[in-house]
Amino acid sequence: MRPPKIALLVSLLAPLPAGPFLPLPFGAIASSAAQAQTPDARQTDADRLFQQGEQQLQTSQYPAAIESWQQALEQYRAAANRNGEAKTLVNLGNAYDSLSEYAKAIEYYQQALPIFRQVGNPSGEASALGSLGNIHRAVSQYPRALEYYQQALSIFQQVGNPSGEAVALANLGLTYSALSQYPRALEYYQQALPIFRQIGDRRGEARALVNLGNAYGFLSQYEREIEDHQQALGIFREVGDRQGTALALMNLGNAYEALSQYQKAIEYHQQALPIFQQIGDRGGEGAALTNLGNVFQSIAQYPRAIEAHQQALGIFQQIGDRNSAASALLNLGNAYQFLGQYPRAVEAHQQALGIFQQIGDRKGEALALMNLGNAYRSLSQPQKAIESHQQAIAIFRQVGDRSGEGLALNNLGVTLFESGKTDAAEKALVAAIEIWESLRAGLSDENKISIFEEQARSYRTLQRVLIAQNKPGAALAIAERGRARAFVELLAQKFGDKTSLPNQAATSAPSIQQIQQIAQDQNATLVQYSIIYDNLARENPGQARESALYIWVIQPDGQVSFRPVDLSSLWQQHSASLADVVVGHQAFLAGRNRQGLTAASASAAPSRASWPTLHQLLIDPIADLLPQDPDAHVIFIPQGSLFQVPFPALQDAKGDYLIQKHTILTAPSIQVLALTRQQRERLASQPKSRQGEALILGNPAMPSMALSPGEPKEPLSPLPGAEAEAKAIAALLKVNAITGGQGTETAIVGKMPQARLIHLATHGLLDNVRGLESAIALTPSSTDDGFLTAAEILDLQLQAELVVLSACDTARGKITGDGVIGLSRSLISAGVPSVLVSLWAVPDAPTADLMTAFYQNLQTNPNKAQALRQAMLSTMETYPDPGDWAAFTLIGEAE
Repeated sequence: MRPPKIALLVSLLAPLPAGPFLPLPFGAIASSAAQAQTPDARQTDADRLFQQGEQQLQTSQYPAAIESWQQALEQYRAAANRNGEAKTLVNLGNAYDSLSEYAKAIEYYQQALPIFRQVGNPSGEASALGSLGNIHRAVSQYPRALEYYQQALSIFQQVGNPSGEAVALANLGLTYSALSQYPRALEYYQQALPIFRQIGDRRGEARALVNLGNAYGFLSQYEREIEDHQQALGIFREVGDRQGTALALMNLGNAYEALSQYQKAIEYHQQALPIFQQIGDRGGEGAALTNLGNVFQSIAQYPRAIEAHQQALGIFQQIGDRNSAASALLNLGNAYQFLGQYPRAVEAHQQALGIFQQIGDRKGEALALMNLGNAYRSLSQPQKAIESHQQAIAIFRQVGDRSGEGLALNNLGVTLFESGKTDAAEKALVAAIEIWESLRAGLSDENKISIFEEQARSYRTLQRVLIAQNKPGAALAIAERGRARAFVELLAQKFGDKTSLPNQAATSAPSIQQIQQIAQDQNATLVQYSIIYDNLARENPGQARESALYIWVIQPDGQVSFRPVDLSSLWQQHSASLADVVVGHQAFLAGRNRQGLTAASASAAPSRASWPTLHQLLIDPIADLLPQDPDAHVIFIPQGSLFQVPFPALQDAKGDYLIQKHTILTAPSIQVLALTRQQRERLASQPKSRQGEALILGNPAMPSMALSPGEPKEPLSPLPGAEAEAKAIAALLKVNAITGGQGTETAIVGKMPQARLIHLATHGLLDNVRGLESAIALTPSSTDDGFLTAAEILDLQLQAELVVLSACDTARGKITGDGVIGLSRSLISAGVPSVLVSLWAVPDAPTADLMTAFYQNLQTNPNKAQALRQAMLSTMETYPDPGDWAAFTLIGEAE
């Protein structure tokens, strides 16, 4: 496992570089100030300059504000207005604080404090105390900061100053966050927020929301974190606070990085960085650089990461921000670790550890210890590594950081496993997984998917540990537990209360006995694949290599067999990954698709003459375990790149295709099969009167789109073969086909919830970045754009027994640890138990023949998988190229 990200430390421990104690408006201490005023022109000029400085500070014009207040200070002193003098000193301190020039800020605050006491201005005194607290917090002197804030809070409460009270509460929360006491920090933030709202202080409200979001992030409550930061961003923009805007953008970037949504994270940080630079906020600039460096590190761009971290470290050392400097050292150590420079990594982490211990930052201390453990492990010093991880776990537990505890437990499990202590490794990894599963509770579907990408390593490592202990059944249960969890929970959430079937709402991962029962219920042979990696410490793109493929075969009678496949030779001998083999296999399936375009040619793929075939890797090791009866169902459960494998087209050494021997289906997980079976039974139990007729669409009047960025939109090409296909199928089913301009998105979506069968023959559009923008082309109308997306389908409630997307790439999308995010997942989530979709850009005429044959077979045999097999066999007689007949896969139920 790679060392943890430290992105949150910089911006979250000091999320308000300017300090939440806002400059006091002139009228805020009007009582004593008014009594001191004279008609002297100097007084009037001082007041004008004071207000001018306030306006400049609010728009982050710090040098201009300082100049205005320096002039105001001279005039107040000349007019003998002590109260005005003190207030101006406080604001000068605030300005220098915003610029991270802490020594100057302290000097001005300390000058102001005795003056406020002399003139009897308790609110001014409390303001100076609070500002001193800000400075001591900024330089990591947290006990002193707490003392100043408590004194300020007491005074504000005594004099009835709600604005000051709210600010003091917010800063107390901020300091407890810095001390990793997040529940206590939340208490203070939650007290401050309603006060800001009651008094109409929009900036204060926004800053309290930022701090709340940060605390929720530390407690791994990511939905609340993002919600609070987005609210804060809106307020900062509304009031024209550029520094606050940059701050909210940066913290949103941190939140999305924690959820592994790296592109979003980069976008937010790159928006924040130039704002900090433009307003001269050095601390903010360093934080933005640190966070950008962390994202670059997460996507394996290590030179860019080191450059960003070194720039940030220099800034933090220059301004005396010890906590942030320690975080920068941790990040540099991580980058050195990834580059294999382990002694440099140890040196950087040790420097960081010493600083965190000196300033009392417990979470920082735990992170440094965990990173040291990773570095010691890389240096083959396992005992030092184990001790470091155990110390980190103890601290994470003390401060209540569940995510950090999970990371440290995972790293401890890896080190114990490599040290031959498999029993202890199993316990550590199981404990890590239990934490991961608790953290995913309450997240949205999208965020569950994202965060699981970071957590999946624990499941894969535990599989290795269990296989090493000769526990293949337990390893299968963990393999199943580590896939499609968000999908299972989404299905149970949407349909759990719509049937009386037992265990419908259960979302816990199935035991080995339940897996065996699912195989029996399906009356099918289940084949589950799990990709295992060789580099447990640094599993990330560019460094991780597949070392093995674990294959389990579960027979209909419940018998479980396990076969491992060595993948290490792929990289060692051919410099290729399993994904390369999959892509190379698809290259020779190139053909003309429904739009008349040609897929990537085989010559574009790396030379693969000596590569093992997919049949050799995926089927040969288990061929003796597959059924002899070609009508018996075989359900493949892929993982990762294997979701792109056209199983029917896999050829053995004799040249026979797999579809000639077996009836084939696929599923994202074994438990999803149990839920699609329940969906099928629910639909079968409905009265026939509630089931609508078939909905058949072919060749709608196509919508327009730009084929490349910046180009004008053009209508997608018409598909005459799809129209003929729809009419032929409609005749078989004795319904009318919808074609041309009748096929509007509004009309089709309106009919889909009542249809018992849905067949859409049109263009498919692939989104392999997000997945949810994958779409089916329909006719646009005045109320829609003509593209029915996976995101829109997700919100539908369908009762169709089968949906066929006779279009290009409809089985594809964003490949994640939760399966493929795209059209097929959305359709199953919408209530469809059986989905027929394509793996590539399908050719028009052969697809029309294949689909017509499929429905003809269904007329005599309601088994969808067997009907598809027979359609493929008959189509290959006319079109022998597998690119013409092998693209479609049936996901879910056969009957």
